[in-house]
Amino acid sequence: MKTMTLNQYGPDASFALANTARPSIKSGHVVVRVKATSVNTIDTMIKDIGSDLPLSPALPAVLGMDFAGVIEEIGEGVTGYAVGDEVYGCAGGLADLQGALAEYMLADARLIAHKPKSLTMREAAALPLVGITAWEGLQRAHVGAGQKVLVQGGAGGVGHIAVQLARHLGAEVSATGTGAGQLAAIKDLGGKPIDFMAETIDDYVAAHTGGAGFDVVYDTVGGANMTNSFAAAGLNAQIVTTVALLELDLSPAHFKGLSLHVVFMLLPMLHDVRREAHGEILAGLAKLVDAGEVKPMLDDQRFTLTEVGAAYARLKSGKAIGKVVVEV
Repeated sequence: MKTMTLNQYGPDASFALANTARPSIKSGHVVVRVKATSVNTIDTMIKDIGSDLPLSPALPAVLGMDFAGVIEEIGEGVTGYAVGDEVYGCAGGLADLQGALAEYMLADARLIAHKPKSLTMREAAALPLVGITAWEGLQRAHVGAGQKVLVQGGAGGVGHIAVQLARHLGAEVSATGTGAGQLAAIKDLGGKPIDFMAETIDDYVAAHTGGAGFDVVYDTVGGANMTNSFAAAGLNAQIVTTVALLELDLSPAHFKGLSLHVVFMLLPMLHDVRREAHGEILAGLAKLVDAGEVKPMLDDQRFTLTEVGAAYARLKSGKAIGKVVVEV
C-alpha cells in the first residue's frame, strides 16, 4: 500500500511516498481503507520534535491520527460492524500505532464509530480528535443549561466544536478570535464573538457576564493564555485547557477558587485504558451531527495524500480557519 512516511524528524523533515505492507487483521481490530485524514497540532508537534516527545513513533513513521474510511476486514471478537461500513475515529499515528497517512490502517474497534451519515468522508475525518477533546472537556466541567461559557480560540479545531457542544448543552457561549474570518465563523457557530485584540478582558467580562466572570472557560489556546482565562473566570469557575505544558503562577486561580481540568485525549490510545470511551463519544457525536446540532468547519484549501507536507504547513501557518484535511 502507499504511505507518506517520515524517515527523520525535525521542522525541515519531508514526507516521502513509500510502499509499505498492508496491515494484517488481528483480534479486536478492523482494517480500514482510509478515505481522508485531518491534521492536528499534535501531528505537527510529533513531526517537528520527534523522539523528544514520548508519544512519537519510531522511524520510519506513518503519522495521522484522525481518519474516515471503509471497513475492509474485521478481526475476531469485533461486533457491531460489517465489511463495507463507513467509520471514523482517532486510532493511530503515535507510539506503535500506524497512522492514517496510508491507504489502509489497522484500528482498534473500541476507538471507532459509524461515520455520521450526513457528512462526507472529508468532513468526518475532521471530527474525531477535536470532537472527543471538546466533549471530554465540557463533560469534566459539568457544562449545563444557563451557564455562561467562554471558549478561547472559538474558530480553531477544538474550539469550534466546543462552541457547538456547549450551545447544545444549553449554555450561553462566547468565544475569542481575531480578524473578520474568525469572528464571522464564531457567529455562524452560534457563539458571541470577542475580538481579543480589540477588547480587554475587563471589557468583555463586563459585556458578557455583567462583570461576574464566566462559569466555564474552555481554553484551547493554553500556555501563557491561561492567565487570561483565570482573569475571565468567575468565582469557583471551571477552567479547561488542552495546552498546559508550562510553569504558571496559580495564585489568581487560588483566590478565585478555580478548578483546573487538563484534557489530554490521547491517554486511552497510549495506555490502552478505557478506549471504549472514545468510541462511545464518537457515536454520540455522530448522532448530534446527523441531528444538525454539530457540524465540522473545514479550511477551504484541499490536499491529497502526496501533498501532506503542504497540509502540515497550512496548519502551522495559523491562516487556516477550521480543520485542514488530507484526502487519501
